[in-house]
Amino acid sequence: MTPIKLLIISTLIAFTAGCATHSAKVDFDRNTEIETVHYKTFAWLTNAKIMAAPVDINPVMKERVDTSIEQAFIAKGYQLVENAEDADFTISYTVGSRDKIKVNSYPATYNSGFGWGRGYYGGRGYYGSMSMGTETSVRQYTEGKLAIDIYDVKTHQPVWHGWATKRITSENSEDPLAVINKVVIKVVDMFQ
Repeated sequence: MTPIKLLIISTLIAFTAGCATHSAKVDFDRNTEIETVHYKTFAWLTNAKIMAAPVDINPVMKERVDTSIEQAFIAKGYQLVENAEDADFTISYTVGSRDKIKVNSYPATYNSGFGWGRGYYGGRGYYGSMSMGTETSVRQYTEGKLAIDIYDVKTHQPVWHGWATKRITSENSEDPLAVINKVVIKVVDMFQ
């Protein structure tokens, strides 16, 4: 394989791996004692829609999240009703972000090669020519979290809790609505 082809393939693999690491991680927990197959209508649990708004929440972003969650449930075939007592289930959500630090430590030889063959061609061998050490990299990033909660109206019990965590990057600020919609749909799609 030519060096150019190898470089292109390596770049594509690195780009694909980089995209995958910034996708949202989604999961859920459910109350198995409450059946949800009969659900047809939903309402917001409270007029505020968000359960506990962070102090520094962006009101424009909050409206985007509100609308995105509503639209995701409507797209799944549920009907939004105004009065919570008339609904089969109610919804609410929370959002937040946290600064995180990722530390990687690896042998110094990762960046300098492993010295293959040095002992055979007049060199002193691998261990005599290179001192072992470690290199450490520290990266700070922000991780955002969105959690959606569903409550059964008849029993007033929690039914489902779905959440997504995602590393927030500068690219997310270019089209925040697309990112919000993508994450909300991933979470809501897990609700059955």
